[in-house]
Amino acid sequence: MLYETIYRKLDRLGAIAAIQSGKDYDKSHIGEPFMDLNMDVLERRADTIVIALSHYFQQNGDLCADPDMEIRIYPERAMAEALTFQQAIPPLYREVYPAPGKVVPELKRELNDFLNLWLNNCLRQGHRFTEAA
Repeated sequence: MLYETIYRKLDRLGAIAAIQSGKDYDKSHIGEPFMDLNMDVLERRADTIVIALSHYFQQNGDLCADPDMEIRIYPERAMAEALTFQQAIPPLYREVYPAPGKVVPELKRELNDFLNLWLNNCLRQGHRFTEAA
């Protein structure tokens, strides 16, 4: 299933180990021509963790997200799902759950497919987060 595949890819990136070690932020830097991959822990709950994964580029002195995604991780179920997608240029923000109890099924599939592809690219480029806190 896609959600388990996404979790496994986050694990291969070292994101799960970094989160479990207590880190709230980590960065993978592999150098030119690739952008750094940033991870921020946004929320920790008993059964879920929400992180943001992002690449940033600089334009006219500003850092611009391309992309920036929020991802909910279910550690006990070894699953993860995309929640949001945003980019700076052109400005775009999309969320799977726009209000409590509401879901946009087509967008949910689209964002999770994109996340799966993006994680493949990150792994292929050699991105890895460190594990030590």
